[in-house]
Amino acid sequence: MHWLWVLLIGLVIGAVAKFVMPGKDPGGFIVTILIGIAGSLVGTWLGRTIGLYQEGQSAGFIMSVVGALLLLGIYHLIRRRQVNP
Repeated sequence: MHWLWVLLIGLVIGAVAKFVMPGKDPGGFIVTILIGIAGSLVGTWLGRTIGLYQEGQSAGFIMSVVGALLLLGIYHLIRRRQVNP
């Protein structure tokens, strides 16, 4: 049941990040789930780095979306460089 919850939250966070970030984003719902899950991991790491979270705590919704937005921003930068050499 835990993994189903992780997939659902990943989908929601990935969808919010794709909605907020302008431009064409990659993939369908599976990529959206992966972006959401990875964004949560990045948000947790970033939050611990700047002192928002202690060891054992995970990122909240907003920080997870921030992490997903960072990943989408990096994707857009790499994609732009590949298209415009």
